[in-house]
Amino acid sequence: MRTTQLGPGRFQMTQEVVCDECPNVKLVNEERTLEVEIEPGVRDGMEYPFIGEGEPHVDGEPGDLRFRIKVVKHPIFERRGDDLYTNVTVSLVESLVGFDMDITHLDGHKVHISRDKITRPGAKLWKKGEGLPNFDNNNIKGSLIITFDVDFPKEQLTEEAREGIKQLLKQGSVQKVYNGLQGY
Repeated sequence: MRTTQLGPGRFQMTQEVVCDECPNVKLVNEERTLEVEIEPGVRDGMEYPFIGEGEPHVDGEPGDLRFRIKVVKHPIFERRGDDLYTNVTVSLVESLVGFDMDITHLDGHKVHISRDKITRPGAKLWKKGEGLPNFDNNNIKGSLIITFDVDFPKEQLTEEAREGIKQLLKQGSVQKVYNGLQGY
């Protein structure tokens, strides 16, 4: 059995079948195209059965052919159920004053992100309805969960810049030692 992908959701499968016209039960190559429609929200490991399309048996009917889905990892999004997860890195200035940006979704549409308040490292933003469609009910969609990272300046600040930031932010020291793992 040989499978060749012809395009999105289209595959060609070549199999050998029993030759009814041959006295010695020879196998002959027969080329057939089976079309597999991959439905939105399909999960890794799901199977699409093709009844009677499998390998031929000498003493009986051909078996079933099962097409098993293998979801390939995406470089930007990670799937968990119907939800999609991704990370966005913003500059320190953007994290303090806000920003506007677009993320290109899996299907090509743009998801707009607008923040006009402080964005802390590790902050999460849920965009409901921007995840994957539910396989059983395509009217239900998961969420897109965005985790923000902040890119701090690489070079050290001058004394003048430090004093300027202290004056601008007017924030005193808040050094605190605590058990950050409590509750896990």
